[in-house]
Amino acid sequence: MNDNQQSYRKVLNATSLFGGVQVINIILRLIRSKAIALLIGPIGMGISNLLLTTMELINGLTNLGLERSAVKDISLANTNSNSKSVAKTISILKKLVWLTITLGVILMIALSPWLSEIAFGNKDYTISFIWISIALLFKQLSSSQLAILQGLRKLQYLAKANLLGNIIGLLITLPLYYFFRIDAIVPAIIIATFMSFVFTYYYSQKLVIEHVTISRKEAVSEGKGMINLGIMLSLSSMITLLVAYIIRIYIGSANETEELGLIDVGLYSAGFVILNSYVGIIFNAMGTDYFPRLSEIANDIIKLRKTVLEQAIVAILLITPIIVVFLAFAPLIIVILYSNEFSPIVTMVTWGILGMIFKAVSWSMGYMIIAKGDSKVFIKTAIGFNAILLLFNVLGYHYEGLEGIGFSFFIYYIIHYIIIRIITYYRYDFYFEKGFYKIFTFTVILCLAAFSITMISNPIIKYSLMVFVILLSCTYSYRELDKKIAIKEYLKGILKRKK
Repeated sequence: MNDNQQSYRKVLNATSLFGGVQVINIILRLIRSKAIALLIGPIGMGISNLLLTTMELINGLTNLGLERSAVKDISLANTNSNSKSVAKTISILKKLVWLTITLGVILMIALSPWLSEIAFGNKDYTISFIWISIALLFKQLSSSQLAILQGLRKLQYLAKANLLGNIIGLLITLPLYYFFRIDAIVPAIIIATFMSFVFTYYYSQKLVIEHVTISRKEAVSEGKGMINLGIMLSLSSMITLLVAYIIRIYIGSANETEELGLIDVGLYSAGFVILNSYVGIIFNAMGTDYFPRLSEIANDIIKLRKTVLEQAIVAILLITPIIVVFLAFAPLIIVILYSNEFSPIVTMVTWGILGMIFKAVSWSMGYMIIAKGDSKVFIKTAIGFNAILLLFNVLGYHYEGLEGIGFSFFIYYIIHYIIIRIITYYRYDFYFEKGFYKIFTFTVILCLAAFSITMISNPIIKYSLMVFVILLSCTYSYRELDKKIAIKEYLKGILKRKK
């Protein structure tokens, strides 16, 4: 096995590990979403989503982005094999997290009447937001433990913590929704975050880390680098969450009645979950290991080009068959995931999914900005991209409703790819080898062909052509991946390790 194959296999190993976890998590989320859809309907989903989005917004405002900046610092310390440096970085993180938790909980409780007014147009949900502050506490604690596991590249522990937290959380919350319906929303959110914390804490305690005593003052002083990068990342996340929040508020207020508004918010949220969780499984699976790897080589442009190229190729080859299958069976998939009540999001989802092939590449390139700690560019792009997304989503919904939002996502992903491509070329001297564009162009053609076939009214012709495109996309992805990693040998190696 040559070095190139070994490098591609590392990418696929992390993807297969977290891809498997993500598949199970998606099944769990499917069960949860299906239960919510049937038990509390689009209105209940709208309420749940507004509460969660608000919590995420406060979390993004107060957590200083430590769950991401700490990954970079811990991975760098770990690369140098300096156990004392690793222990000190982790101790700094733990001290800082308690400061951010205190700020977040106090802010959420203090603002609860106004948060209720903004989200729902009245103060009826003030008590709900006060209770949700408990979920915020557990969320920040679990995020810090996940950052430690990710920074140290303890991928097995990270995968188990994610998986077990989601399974146990689901088993506890489903009966709550069954017996208490809408009244179960707040307890379910708290329990889900608590179970996530329990398992992340359990696996982080398995790590052998030196004990380093450090005061809060020292943590703030010596953690300035982590805080500065974290604030940059936090600001970006907050902007993203704020835009998502504004879009939901706009959708809720743009309808004639509050009930219709909540229904559309629930429908939009369901479509958004499909695009970012179900179809976005590749990004979630790859990102866990990709960011630490990229952080370690951020100053070596040769290695950077190679790593980003490998990540982008694996991403588009894996996601293309997923996109094609979703385009072929979107109406059926949405009914299976939710219910017939959610059929209005079919066109929104199909347009949005079409843009994912462009997102796969821009996502791979965009991590360079974070890995290099280029705060100025990162903040400017975060503000610019989110402003474009907000404008497109608002215009899309204003003119074409949910379908317009789907189309706006498609256009946005193309623009995002083009701009990131320009930035990384001129600022970091990054470019892809010519062979990449051959693969990328063909996968784009496959996705466009599948989308075009969905417009055919004759079901026999439509599904015959769609089956052909599905087989073609799967065959093409398999052959290209086989060239990179020798799939049969790769699978034999996995079976030997398991035995």
